[in-house]
Amino acid sequence: MSSAAPFRLGSVALPVYLPSLLFAIGEGAVIPVIPVDAARLGGSLALAGFISALIMVGTLIGDIPSGWIVAKVGERNAMLGSAVAALLGLVLCLVAAVPAVLGVGVLLIGIATASFALARQAFMTTFVPRSYRARALSLLGGMFRAGYFVGPFLAAAVIGLTGSTRAVFGIHAVACVVVAIVLLVLPDPSAVLAERRSALLTDTQAIRVAEAGGTEREGLFRTIARHRSVLARMGLAAALIGGLRSSRQVILPLAGVALGLQESGIALVVGIAGAVDLALFFTSGQIMDRFGRLWSALPSMIGLGLGHLALAVVVLVGAAGSPTAVAWFVAVAIGMSLANGVGSGILMTFGADLAPRHDPAPFLGAYRFTGDAGNAAAPLALSALTAVFSLSAAAVVIGAAGLVGAGLIARWVPRFIPRAARA
Repeated sequence: MSSAAPFRLGSVALPVYLPSLLFAIGEGAVIPVIPVDAARLGGSLALAGFISALIMVGTLIGDIPSGWIVAKVGERNAMLGSAVAALLGLVLCLVAAVPAVLGVGVLLIGIATASFALARQAFMTTFVPRSYRARALSLLGGMFRAGYFVGPFLAAAVIGLTGSTRAVFGIHAVACVVVAIVLLVLPDPSAVLAERRSALLTDTQAIRVAEAGGTEREGLFRTIARHRSVLARMGLAAALIGGLRSSRQVILPLAGVALGLQESGIALVVGIAGAVDLALFFTSGQIMDRFGRLWSALPSMIGLGLGHLALAVVVLVGAAGSPTAVAWFVAVAIGMSLANGVGSGILMTFGADLAPRHDPAPFLGAYRFTGDAGNAAAPLALSALTAVFSLSAAAVVIGAAGLVGAGLIARWVPRFIPRAARA
């Protein structure tokens, strides 16, 4: 039997991927209604936007300590704790009578999301061999993307049935309860794969594993200090990747407004683009495992950078309501989604390649913080540049940053993730 056999995920795929899909569906449902509920509670548009951003702020706050938590209690316990923490946040959202209470609930959901996502990535890093790691992680990323795609449609259905936006928080609450049940009822994949691996080890290999397992854990801050070079360089690349992705989600609706499209038309274009993005998540993993990480990361960053530049031209020269301008807008939106889809799972794969395999969680927490920082910073930068200059100018700056990021990836990936490590 091949040494890789105990690591195949087929028999544990359900407990590995189902909790992530359920959690993402719940979160994808509540994200669109957070600003609506904040405004219903009397918050201004600015306050509603701030409360919406707290879910990302919570994720940033939770990224680094979640690495310590996962290392201490294990992946399944961390996911169970995250589901309970998210449930507490949702209860606050459901009973909130003032925007401040809603904001605390949203912040808690974001913190829980950080620990939940990192726990599953740490499992993948520990157990999945490099030869098909990217496919496994791309599939994990696809579960989150599928959840964020399905969630808003489910929210719309619930609102249509109940006439209440607040009822949508119940979707995520139910999802968290089901996640906890799934985690408790189905076998722990970490335990299953560890047992299989131990059963196939020779005596010498078992001694080496035991020695590695007995190695003292470095802890959060020592891990960050030891890996500060790779975190600084690859972390910057991760921040730029995250920034380009989150900017795409914001700039497409803004460009649609600038071109005079109706809300329904913008939603249709964004929905089609999201479907294109979702359809490519496993293809990305195939590319990375067969040809190397650069063949996914570079086309994705270059495509997103050029897409922002093309969008700047469309907005700058396109007349509002012009069929030609709208056609170009649709083409650019789909092109950017293709670029984003080709890079599906790249951040998690980079993190898994770079993290120490015996104790990945502290490193992954710090690494995920950099990507999430880019996710949070890019929309703010886009808004500021648009306010000071114009939407086209903002698109040019962010597009140029994407091309710079592609250059950094081309420079640093071969250094920190050599070809031999990708085989």
